[in-house]
Amino acid sequence: MMQFTYLLINFFTVIICFIFSFHPKIKFNRFFKAFLLSSVFVALFFVGWDMIFTAKNVWWFSHQYTIGFSVYNLPIEEILFFICIPFSCVFTYFCLDKFFDFNWVKKFENFALIFMVISLFAFAIYFNQQLYTFTAFLTCGFSILALKYILKADWLGKALVIYILLSPGFLVVNGLLTGTGLPSPVVNYNAEEFMGFRILTIPVEDFFYGFELILWNIFFFLKFKKYE
Repeated sequence: MMQFTYLLINFFTVIICFIFSFHPKIKFNRFFKAFLLSSVFVALFFVGWDMIFTAKNVWWFSHQYTIGFSVYNLPIEEILFFICIPFSCVFTYFCLDKFFDFNWVKKFENFALIFMVISLFAFAIYFNQQLYTFTAFLTCGFSILALKYILKADWLGKALVIYILLSPGFLVVNGLLTGTGLPSPVVNYNAEEFMGFRILTIPVEDFFYGFELILWNIFFFLKFKKYE
């Protein structure tokens, strides 16, 4: 059963959101095509990133927790991760945005995002010898700048608040993947390639890697959703 661990983590991450997608007051199922297009589009970049970092031994996967089928150097479960996690996050964003007013976020959005970008760039420069830290912080910072000032996304503050609200789930899922509650991690990290700070067993970089992943999924989902 151990070999199904990563697959089950993906499954339980997505199944409740998937079921509630058909709720008559939510009807997220109308936008499955828009989500699938956005998630595949974004996944192309992140899977490529993942493959490069796996090849460079920035991280690697424990075969005892996977079913054994791989695409290049990634277990199939890792590729499914880039569909399952965004589905749950985009679904949650869709629901909260539908039923709650987030206009109050505008009061501090600019300050929060600018502070975040400056901090990300500062950490990227300081930890420029740690490949994961440098890349995750730098690309997350540039993603925020590109979305806000070039692509004119007006929902970034809202996305940040919702991502924070999702953090307990992130701690559970990513905690399991990085070894919380398991005899050993599903995903192992090269200590020389990240700055060494963890929350539970989760490298801090993962929070910004995840935030960047979700931002781009939301962006393309909202674009494709207009054509549904």
